[in-house]
Amino acid sequence: MVEAIPPAGPNARAVRKDTAEEEARRTAELSERALRLAEHFRGKIETTPKVPVRSLDDFSLWYTPGIAAVSRAIADDPDRAFDLTGRWNTIAVLTDGSRVLGLGDIGPQAALPVMEGKSLLFKYLGGVDAVPLPVAAPTTEALIETALRIAPAFGGINLEDIASPKCFRVLEELQRRLPIPVWHDDQLGTAAATIAGLLNALRVTGRTIGSIRTVLLGAGAANLATVRLLIGLGHPPESISVVDHHGVLHGDRSDLDELQLHNPWKYRVALETNGGGRTGGPAEALAGADVLLAASTPVPGTVRPDWVRAMRPRPIVFALANPLPEIWPADAHAAGAAVVATGRGDFPNQVNNSLIFPCVFRGVLDARARSISDEIVLAAARELAQWTADRNLAADHLLPTMDEREVFPHVAAAVATTAVERGLARHRATREEFLARAQRLMARPAALAAALQKASLIGPMPDEPEPPPEHEHR
Repeated sequence: MVEAIPPAGPNARAVRKDTAEEEARRTAELSERALRLAEHFRGKIETTPKVPVRSLDDFSLWYTPGIAAVSRAIADDPDRAFDLTGRWNTIAVLTDGSRVLGLGDIGPQAALPVMEGKSLLFKYLGGVDAVPLPVAAPTTEALIETALRIAPAFGGINLEDIASPKCFRVLEELQRRLPIPVWHDDQLGTAAATIAGLLNALRVTGRTIGSIRTVLLGAGAANLATVRLLIGLGHPPESISVVDHHGVLHGDRSDLDELQLHNPWKYRVALETNGGGRTGGPAEALAGADVLLAASTPVPGTVRPDWVRAMRPRPIVFALANPLPEIWPADAHAAGAAVVATGRGDFPNQVNNSLIFPCVFRGVLDARARSISDEIVLAAARELAQWTADRNLAADHLLPTMDEREVFPHVAAAVATTAVERGLARHRATREEFLARAQRLMARPAALAAALQKASLIGPMPDEPEPPPEHEHR
């Protein structure tokens, strides 16, 4: 069994204070620099040609009159759009800007820089061409209608930064009505990364999914999706407690009728889990629990050390709020936690949905999947966990870091293979064929960016000294 990280020593409080002050200083510096760079580069992505243009005569092939034959072929068989255009590798990153991480309801225009950044991640990490699309959609119905209208241009849709519970209805409606994969990363990406980390935390502590009692603190998009995936993995629903700001969700809560009317997704969780047999607040829910999955208020102290001490010996604590965790890892370890994960990269065990969403879309696009089922999401989570379990699993290394990019094609291949096995794929291939394709497509963006930088077609960072000429390194 892997040894837990040693608990913090007597200077833990000073370290925590320094951590908070250092984080605030670093965030301010990054924010100032990001604004300067945004003014300099004026966008993070651009459209570039991928076909030869040797002279203007070539436009008779890429545009009129030759293009008419391509359009007629698609009119005769709409599925040929995936073979004759870039639709096979293009997704929309769609938002109404109603709940942007850390910023709240800032609207579509202010959400554009975030959607550009997400599109850059899709391309650089997954080889997926992503188009940022913040839209002025004042109602849930307007957002759904917008997605339906733009769908013919895309091979998939990534929903992003949409307020809860609106996000649940938008996702369900689009999954039901569109023949292309639709994904809400704040739900499914975060939930899949959480499940992957939990699977390895269970390995580290010698537990199984069917024998644990789990508490989820927070009942937003990510945790409600995580509940569904946990049950899909075999976690008994009667051993799950979900706690919102009113306390444990259960079948006898006084606000159950209101939940049924305004948030049927939370209502269903209340009935299915019935609070794990618990009532009260987080203290009552956590007493004797094995696992805490917190995705709630980004304030250290939201989870109290005495709650962790009241859990079963060597508990698992995921404090996933950003930018600050609900409890500092040092405090959780001092209270007895065997494994602690956060959403931050400056602590061990970052639960990062960037390990998930580029791989999922690479896989579903390669399989030309019609939808993304929970089985596909769980396949991504299992593959991500197994990668680390087979190599360097430890109490302070549950998941790959972003530097371990060789895992990405394997997760994509697991996704594509599961789509085939579940009858959701239009394109069938072996796992080895999907893996080779993913490796090729996922390697291309970094090589392309390096070539463009070398040719000075991507400029240097304006606030950094330029590297010396290549001959000076010799």
